[in-house]
Amino acid sequence: MWSKDRLSQISKTVFMIGETLLFSGLAVTPPPFHLPSATLALTPCTTLPYFQGCNPYAQTGRSKLQSQRVTLNQQIIKAMRLRAGAENLLRATDNSKVRETVLLELSFVNSNLQLLKEELEGLNSSVEVYQNEKAALCFPLIPLGLKETKEVDFVTSLRDFIEEHYGEDPAEYEDEILDLMDLRQAARTPSRNDLGVELLISYYNQLNLLESRFLQPNRHLGVFFTWYDSFTGVPVCQQHLSLEKASILFNIAGLYTQIGTRSDRKTQAGLDSSIDAFQKAAGVLSHLIETFTHTPSFDMSPSMQNMLIRLMLAQAQECAFEKMVLPGIHNQYFNLLRVAQEAAKVSEVYSTVHQLITQAPIKEHVPVAWSYTVQVKLEHYRALAHYFVAVAMLDHQLNSQDDTDQQEMLLCQLYDAMPDGLAPLSILRSKEERKRVGKAHLRKAIMGHEEAVRVQNLCKSLKKIEILQEILRVSHKRSLTKYSEHEQEDDFDMMNAPNIIAKSDQKIEMVQPQFFKVKVRDFFHKLGPIGVFSAKQKWTAPRKIHLTAGDQDRGFTLQGESAVQVTSLDPTSDAARSGLRDGDIIVSVAGKDCKWGSVSEVIQMLKQMPENGLDIQVISPQSLETVQLPKCATYSGGLPKTYSLTCLTLDDAKSRKGKKVVKKLSFLNWGIKNTKKTASTVSLPVAVDSGPQQISNRPTLDGSCLY
Repeated sequence: MWSKDRLSQISKTVFMIGETLLFSGLAVTPPPFHLPSATLALTPCTTLPYFQGCNPYAQTGRSKLQSQRVTLNQQIIKAMRLRAGAENLLRATDNSKVRETVLLELSFVNSNLQLLKEELEGLNSSVEVYQNEKAALCFPLIPLGLKETKEVDFVTSLRDFIEEHYGEDPAEYEDEILDLMDLRQAARTPSRNDLGVELLISYYNQLNLLESRFLQPNRHLGVFFTWYDSFTGVPVCQQHLSLEKASILFNIAGLYTQIGTRSDRKTQAGLDSSIDAFQKAAGVLSHLIETFTHTPSFDMSPSMQNMLIRLMLAQAQECAFEKMVLPGIHNQYFNLLRVAQEAAKVSEVYSTVHQLITQAPIKEHVPVAWSYTVQVKLEHYRALAHYFVAVAMLDHQLNSQDDTDQQEMLLCQLYDAMPDGLAPLSILRSKEERKRVGKAHLRKAIMGHEEAVRVQNLCKSLKKIEILQEILRVSHKRSLTKYSEHEQEDDFDMMNAPNIIAKSDQKIEMVQPQFFKVKVRDFFHKLGPIGVFSAKQKWTAPRKIHLTAGDQDRGFTLQGESAVQVTSLDPTSDAARSGLRDGDIIVSVAGKDCKWGSVSEVIQMLKQMPENGLDIQVISPQSLETVQLPKCATYSGGLPKTYSLTCLTLDDAKSRKGKKVVKKLSFLNWGIKNTKKTASTVSLPVAVDSGPQQISNRPTLDGSCLY
């Protein structure tokens, strides 16, 4: 809370800064400030020993807010279960006393659920905890809260799939499965900086690899993902990995908004960081719409995402305006009109957001404080635009040294229709006409400031933000003071100021995400090249083939890179009689894994064959079996019919059976170990077919080698 002395000091400071900028033409140079960690250059992934999330028990404002959101989500789902049970009992019984008792209980549950949702809305309205403490004289920005989720156990499902589909011992991949779970756990509490964004993107890239390795088109993974709506707290539980990926994208965008809100907007670097963060947030939300079109949670629906994209771009536009006026507003005619059009542009984009946010069903889901904040800003910046035009008209007169043609052209570009049908040149040359137009703009500025103050007083949450109230009051007082300087007792002129055309020299647009720049290590690299060893390609179990050293003509050729394939097999050869087939993939030679080996490497291993021969292991392709797609256990409070709610408690009922009891690092210190020893890439490797290569102790006519 601000003390009265502090508020008085802020009020005087704001008023004095405004007067100094407008009347003396002096530029204000902000004091030097050390950049926060969020604006520092991102350390490359290869130099980081660990990825880590925030400590969920840290007593910070943001962590307390997220903890309260988790508690409310649990209470909401409990209340919805009680309501579902009461409604089922009401439909099943005919006993009048039971029905009366159930109706009474149902009314209590509905009332409690409404209170919980209002409390969650209050948390979403608490934007002040995300603001930068040094940006005390700035309008608060709106961040997105992160979606909450329950823990997920991948152990059983991935172990079964590795054993069934790939025919390998799942015990060898236990550490990899636990690493994946640690990464997901860390992604639940990302830090509010670039490293937190990198953590979420790393998990998102891992999900893409996981989808290629373990998700068949006609079969679910068998893992239930539960995510809570960011605005209503309503849980959604599905087996689709798409829910997990879409929710991570939403949290990436939300984290960008929190970074943009946290940046110090009293410095050029801080404003650049805010603009970039909000543009990236809009790009991620746009990518979410394009990639996932049928999301079960309303906070990720297309209508909500379109509104959020507009909101993020509007906040980026607001930061661009603050960046332009940060060095100071010189009291010059051309500069004032340019600033006026920039302010009108901010008001215009917020007006578009206000139209979207007040439409059903968005207005029933977003916090009320959001719509009031947007309305306050559109009125405030519109009033600022009229104020700057008024100052340009009242404080400047056309003289012989001015460029008349340029001023006339700029005035024509300022309005869509000239006031009272006057000619631009007549307004510029007449002192009385300039005064009339200036006072008309001041009246509109005063009305706009009064409307902004009125809207702010309608919202309980905004009334608590005293700095917002103080900024609006000072702006209103400044316009009143300016109007009183030119007011006359017998002044009955009520000219209506025309609308100001919005125009901006700042280019604000979505920045599309570039997830490929975050390199990750494929946890299941040992399974082989993902282009060959994937969930969409079924292979037989490895079988042993014995090759003898005495046979000089083994009758097959090898081709391919990273997964060597047998081709042109002679059916009369010893290798064919031993069980080798055309199209087989060699997975090991003499007990050494060669799934990632090239043709030259496999050939070198075969050349080292002892006198008694050696054993190779091969796999053969086979078609995937057609499996009936099981019903997806989905729970969403907004749907009239749902499946059983038992899916929401599976995580609590399941014990981590079969999990290797090893000492694991906490998710707070989750890391990627031995990054120098493994390849780091997010691109999916594919088997690159090369020309057939043949080897033998004797050369052939074409120079190749024959087995």
